[in-house]
Amino acid sequence: MTSSPAPPPVCSAAPAHHRPLRRLTARGRDETHRGVSSLELFFDLCFIVALAQAGAQLVHAMVEGHTGEGILNYLMIFFAIWWAWMNFTWFASAYDNDDVLYRIVTLIQTAGVLVLTAGVSQAFEEHAYLVVVLGYVIMRLAMTAQWLRVARSSRGPERTMALRYAIGLCRIGWLGLLALPEAGRPWAFLVMALLEMAVPLYAERAHPTPWHPHHIAERYGLLTLIVLGETIAAATVAVKSGIDEHEALGELLPIAAGGLLIIFAAWWVYFAVPIHGHLRSNRQSFLWGYGHYLIFASGAAIGAGLEVAVEQAVGKTHLSALSASAAVTLPTALFLLTVWALHSRFYKVGIAQQSVLPATALLVVVCTFLGHWAVLAAGLVAALAVAAGVTLTALGASPERGRGEEGVAVPVL
Repeated sequence: MTSSPAPPPVCSAAPAHHRPLRRLTARGRDETHRGVSSLELFFDLCFIVALAQAGAQLVHAMVEGHTGEGILNYLMIFFAIWWAWMNFTWFASAYDNDDVLYRIVTLIQTAGVLVLTAGVSQAFEEHAYLVVVLGYVIMRLAMTAQWLRVARSSRGPERTMALRYAIGLCRIGWLGLLALPEAGRPWAFLVMALLEMAVPLYAERAHPTPWHPHHIAERYGLLTLIVLGETIAAATVAVKSGIDEHEALGELLPIAAGGLLIIFAAWWVYFAVPIHGHLRSNRQSFLWGYGHYLIFASGAAIGAGLEVAVEQAVGKTHLSALSASAAVTLPTALFLLTVWALHSRFYKVGIAQQSVLPATALLVVVCTFLGHWAVLAAGLVAALAVAAGVTLTALGASPERGRGEEGVAVPVL
């Protein structure tokens, strides 16, 4: 007869990782299997609404003939959305302890995103930024609370860094924008944006945050997927509406086909290389992270441009074919060129590989002048660029070349 196993000992207190409130301390940069949490995914998904609102208002402004004003408003609103997302992303990569208070504060940030979203239409149509600024301030106050928790849980240079972040968040300046005359707001916004982007450079001079390269690369990749997904959704709705209301299948089919090719190529180009191996220092990562403003903004603008092209094709706007084509080709070219500058060029070998994306961006711009065939031509050019990149990589592949840090072959574009 065998004896029964002894019951496990009963602990007098819950394990540290089960406590509802814990010290907000730094995580390790060398953690294995560091993945995105469900809270981060939920936070990202709430940004879809904000991105959709900004894109819809950009389309409305361009269709009504207010292109310059619409682009300016779009860039400012998109900065507010992107900057709030980016600050949370890098903070969570370094300090996410997933306790109750951390979750609550993050959900408050999410509420701030939704408040900002509610004010997007007023900002575009009436130049009333009160609701947008209020939502932004809610997000920034929540972020300040997170940094104060870090300061309370740390000592020395790390505490100094956390306090610099908490004090350096420019809330009062953003509120001051509301008191300025309308003509002066874009310039004041530019100053405030530059000050905001200088805060991390100043705060981390003595002590860098221990962000995780794999985690950061995955977070940025997921938002890129969200942006491209929203672009597909917006373009699909526009094409469906055009067919339902005007039965203009012949005019819309080239736009739909070209738009899909552009978005498919954008996905392929962005995810062709494992960029986490390049993120080794703050200098490299800050440039890469800040540069994604152009990637995200241009990626979302492609969807808005496709909507404008559809509106022009069915005669619902007085925009010329050239202007409608430029609404698609220019953000596409900017996306390709920025991805090359931040991503792809570090994995390219030789002039031929290095030239693919810059040459593609130039040819996409040239497609602007092809009238109603511009979007389809731009899509074909983007697809051919992918084919050229894959072919050149295959021709130049060797045991020492074209491999990622885990030894897996890397398709280079």
